[in-house]
Amino acid sequence: MRVENSFIGVDGVGEQTERSIWEQGITHWDEFEPGVVGGKRGDRIQRFIEEGRDHLDAADVAYFDQQFPNSEQWRLYETFRDRACFFDIETTGLDQQRNRVTTVSLHQDGETETLVAGDDLTAGNLRAAFADADLLVTFNGKRFDVPFLEANFDVDLQRPHLDLLYTCKKIGLSGGLKQVEQDIGIERDRPDISGRDAVRLWREHESGRGGALETLVSYNREDTVNLRTLADEVTGSLHDDVFVR
Repeated sequence: MRVENSFIGVDGVGEQTERSIWEQGITHWDEFEPGVVGGKRGDRIQRFIEEGRDHLDAADVAYFDQQFPNSEQWRLYETFRDRACFFDIETTGLDQQRNRVTTVSLHQDGETETLVAGDDLTAGNLRAAFADADLLVTFNGKRFDVPFLEANFDVDLQRPHLDLLYTCKKIGLSGGLKQVEQDIGIERDRPDISGRDAVRLWREHESGRGGALETLVSYNREDTVNLRTLADEVTGSLHDDVFVR
């Protein structure tokens, strides 16, 4: 679903009102006319559409992120997918104050980049990597990845953020990323590696074991690239469940 199909960003328009608009055959802003919804609410919808077109032309993801309810952030994805940054981190543990980030993989514009601690994982490189990211896409990144990076580096990642952990729950998918991938049929090259293994691989790399870093980077990159497939699948399912055509 694109943002132009949505009316739920208007004050006073909930799921029921939006659905009634769609059921009248008005499924896009271009099809809305004064009088379809009467009174002040109709006026607010018209203003939202007029303002929305300007913000859409400017690719202003933040505007729609603020307008839509938190539970409907998934609607940003199809419209702004090309401006999204899918990313995932690996760390030495779960405590952002005591543990450190070992690798960060980012997938944008069809390209995947991995930054490694002790090499090119620096605050400056992170800021550069996220510079053009108008929409972050993660799995549990709001509670883990973003706070970890902000605590360990001088970076500000406060921007529109589609956390697929919560999006998946909307269609009944629960558990960690690997479980969700299995449930919808996303295959992995190394399904035997887990987050716990990622900690072990970093320690082995530090102790000089050959190949450990390469395996860790491969695992981290696969996590990241799979986020795009997962986002496509989950938002597509929500579109089918919600949208009235």
